[in-house]
Amino acid sequence: MSKQNSINFVVTIIIALILSQFLPWWSVMVAGFVSALFFSLKKAAVFFVPFLAILLYWSVYAFIVSSVNDFTLAKKIAVLLPLGGNPYVLILVTGIIGGLAAGISALLGKQLSMLAGR
Repeated sequence: MSKQNSINFVVTIIIALILSQFLPWWSVMVAGFVSALFFSLKKAAVFFVPFLAILLYWSVYAFIVSSVNDFTLAKKIAVLLPLGGNPYVLILVTGIIGGLAAGISALLGKQLSMLAGR
């Protein structure tokens, strides 16, 4: 992982952490957008670095929140979805959804920065 990728990874997590205190779930999209707008990445890294950052952030956050109540709610939701009642798969799916949202918004941020001539 290059230095620019590492910086973008950390900045994306920090922005998401700060914004999630004040904004709803879509704050991860703002984090991906802003990090891609100001920190230039190349090729597939534009999508995958914010994707992996938010996947990690949301998965860890969901695990911490769920472990407080012994995964009671996560188990019930995992039964409702076709996940076989496994709360860990639900946590992974949660991270993937957040990562996709951040990765796609990072692509938009990169396109906007290219349009502005950066």
